[in-house]
Amino acid sequence: MDTTSVWRGTAPPTGFSMLSGEVATDVLIVGGGITGVTLAALLAEGGRQVVLLEAGELGSGSTGNSTGNLYETVAGGMKDIVSHWGDDVARRVAAERRSAVAFIEARCAHLPEAAFRRCPHVIYSTEPSHNAQVEDELEALRRAGCAVERGLAAPQPLPASAGAMLVLPDQAQFQPQGYVAALARVAAEAGARIHEHSRVVELDAKHRKAVTVSGSVTAKEVVLATHTPKGFHLVQAQMPVHREYGIALEWDADGPGPGIFHLRGQDRLSVRTMEAGGRRYLVCVGQEHKVGIHNAKAGLLALENQAHRHFGVRPVAFRWSAQNYRGADGLPYIGRNHSEAFIATGFATDGLVWGTVAARLIERQLAGESPAIGELLRPGRLTPLKGAKNILEESATVVKQLVKDYLTERQAEQLARLAPGDSAIVEAEGETLAAWRSPEGELHAVSNTCTHLGCKVHWNSVEASWDCPCHGSRFRPDGTVIEGPAVAPLARKHLKSLG
Repeated sequence: MDTTSVWRGTAPPTGFSMLSGEVATDVLIVGGGITGVTLAALLAEGGRQVVLLEAGELGSGSTGNSTGNLYETVAGGMKDIVSHWGDDVARRVAAERRSAVAFIEARCAHLPEAAFRRCPHVIYSTEPSHNAQVEDELEALRRAGCAVERGLAAPQPLPASAGAMLVLPDQAQFQPQGYVAALARVAAEAGARIHEHSRVVELDAKHRKAVTVSGSVTAKEVVLATHTPKGFHLVQAQMPVHREYGIALEWDADGPGPGIFHLRGQDRLSVRTMEAGGRRYLVCVGQEHKVGIHNAKAGLLALENQAHRHFGVRPVAFRWSAQNYRGADGLPYIGRNHSEAFIATGFATDGLVWGTVAARLIERQLAGESPAIGELLRPGRLTPLKGAKNILEESATVVKQLVKDYLTERQAEQLARLAPGDSAIVEAEGETLAAWRSPEGELHAVSNTCTHLGCKVHWNSVEASWDCPCHGSRFRPDGTVIEGPAVAPLARKHLKSLG
């Protein structure tokens, strides 16, 4: 199944070269999403030597698979920030995110590909049982200093409101892939060296050196802008990992107009419109699912059925998904960590704005400044009471998967019985392997043990990948790393007989 997002499918290609040879620089940035590209532009414009390495294509991770929505609140609700941290921190969070949206707007004034527009952010309940949830969020936004208003009715053809509705005016939307691609050109023109298809296969944070298959970079400072830091980092034990699915319906109807529409009910849904190449789309993003545990095909089908139920049966032009890592205490981890590298992670589903916050913050920290927001978001902060529940839940998930996969029987199939398009955990030549036969009949067999911390991988039927339920590493059928903290690929198995 093609899982190219509407953003990547309608944006111009990037086309930066692969790293070649040995390079020395002031700052090495690993990761070419909004965090890494924004930081590269800021540093290069400030006269710093910078090299950015992207494993695939710029924006091919979370940035180009996002919603394209920009807002000063947080998707999980400002109520959680207020209850965990208090009004003062909530006001600081809203102000910092508001400033980041204004920064993006200023940049977009010279980047027409970004298609930036201001619009309201609307949250409402579709079931009476969720009215109190929306009312609580409205009060939390007021306490955070946001200019929130009470709404009256959802615009057509959105589902009707069950009562409670809030409107946060003057938020924004843009084309995230178009923005990152255009901003990368700005960074390169300012002197940044940007390399695509340059996956880091070895990272020595102590000596600040990264190695790819075609070269290496040695730097004075290293920034891991990879959504979750590569290798082993303490924050990984604190971050639940989820995937959410998105679709873009071909849309020739009126409404609902510019806006971020979040529907709260038994089935949550995020809706917006976008236009590209003379065509209009209705973008729908559904609920989150735990990586490596959920049925990916069922999750995507549920979203499509939900969209068709609300908006009619229309052609689905694009299908995709994105991964997110949530900070245990509701805030991201940004700054220098115990490895002496800078990290930026724990953005939940708010990465476009938090990524911009991170880039601006790290630029100042690299210049020797100590912004107040940096202390609040530092990776080494200790907030056991604020994050205890999420830390315990995530630890329990890891332990549960280790016990389940090592001590209970998994699916066991014979390679010869594996039909095209099927996957299975198989026993072959005395080993347990993760196997998948392509629609063309080619068999791929790899180790079923994640190279990060040894959990067992599970098949993702939508994206044809082996996903780790413990910390979110994902691998292609041939074992190549797609994303996550894992650096090394799953070992490929060359069997005497491939069935």
